[in-house]
Amino acid sequence: MVDNNGLITLYSAQSDLVIEQLKQNGRCFVKKEYVVKKYGESAAIFVTAYDWFVSEAVKYLAKPQEAEYPYWAFQDAYNAAPTGGEILCLQVPLTEAIFFERDNWDKILRLQYMGENEAEEAAFRQSLANYGVRREMDVILTNFYPDLKRQVLASWQRLFQQHEEIRQGHIKAVKNLQAALWCLKKEWLA
Repeated sequence: MVDNNGLITLYSAQSDLVIEQLKQNGRCFVKKEYVVKKYGESAAIFVTAYDWFVSEAVKYLAKPQEAEYPYWAFQDAYNAAPTGGEILCLQVPLTEAIFFERDNWDKILRLQYMGENEAEEAAFRQSLANYGVRREMDVILTNFYPDLKRQVLASWQRLFQQHEEIRQGHIKAVKNLQAALWCLKKEWLA
């Protein structure tokens, strides 16, 4: 929740190595090579989504030079699923996070079209079927469907539609709040 000092409580699952770096250096940043190593043969999907996110997120919050990708944090601890390490409880200034609906980010991670509603998404899936596209992610991962690719990428702009409202402290309208943080700071540890 948001307190009177403009801080929001967020949770982020981090490896022991990240936690150690944070405690030693006071700040830490995500590098692209870490993402590639973590996701292995699936890395191309994540790199595609993360690269798009970075190119758009800088319009909402300046990115430090040291950051290549963001850290992910959640309003609810159960969304920060650890894969080793621990879940950090953070007190983050609202001005240092980019906010969005987690379910919408999941669509981008699946390289899917993000409609205004389910009917619009169903209509887009039907258009894919009409073109003979079997896997929606192929629209983004291949160069065979440039018009469809433009439509998908344009739809992803909807990810940020609630950012400013959330930043003003109005988070009740968001079902599953997620945030991107360009870095982690030791002083944010709760």
